[in-house]
Amino acid sequence: MYLLAPNIELLFTEAGDYHDRVRAAAAAGFSAVEMWGPTGVDAPATPKDIPALKAALEETGVQLTAQLAEPRTQFMIPPWDHSEFFRKLDEGVGIARTLGTPRLVVGSGTGFGGWKRQVQLDKLIEIYQKAIAQIDGSGITLVLEPVNVRVDHPGSLLDRTAEAVYVARGVDSPDFGVLYDIYHSAVEGEDMAAELADAGDIVKYVQLADAPGRGEPGTGSLDWAERLGILRASGYDGPIGLEYYPTTASEESVRLIREVATSA
Repeated sequence: MYLLAPNIELLFTEAGDYHDRVRAAAAAGFSAVEMWGPTGVDAPATPKDIPALKAALEETGVQLTAQLAEPRTQFMIPPWDHSEFFRKLDEGVGIARTLGTPRLVVGSGTGFGGWKRQVQLDKLIEIYQKAIAQIDGSGITLVLEPVNVRVDHPGSLLDRTAEAVYVARGVDSPDFGVLYDIYHSAVEGEDMAAELADAGDIVKYVQLADAPGRGEPGTGSLDWAERLGILRASGYDGPIGLEYYPTTASEESVRLIREVATSA
């Protein structure tokens, strides 16, 4: 059975503020949640009340499985100045440790016309080798997320799982891996089994939404028993973030994926 982590930016919003959403998720039977930016900079929200969020997590025993690094996608290659990312990285790691979050989600930012793609990918390796050295000993893992450019993130540099895997292998650290998002991969037309076979244990976190539409499982065309079966066959046994836009009440929207995850 997979551990499912509802995204509290999108789910249980009926409950109110973020700490109230944690309690609502716990009341619905979840022992884990995820979120976007820890301070609200990259999320459609006011800055989060970190002490209140920590209190809710401790009170309920719910684990925060992942949060975004801020800023996450500010890389444009060139220019080569990424000082704001590195300046905020320590702050993000500090918040993650306060909240007990083991993973920070990072991205590639936008590509740059006129520069060879290989040069840009190799530059990402340099950036994240430096980042890993900066947070050495923190206990936090950075997970790099490729995102689809066809619908949601036009202009993003990393839109292919294989290229994120290339970067992760180049960084070559046990504290760096890939976030495989089933939705983004499906929108890009990837073969899930092939991508996961190539990635192996470099995949350190997984998220999902149905496609098309990015709604809850059951609103699109993906076969979720098949998808979670492929995931299990790949050897991944970590948590799965539920990062979708619900079309019904939160508790109703999770019904199908909870049933499928029970036997996956």
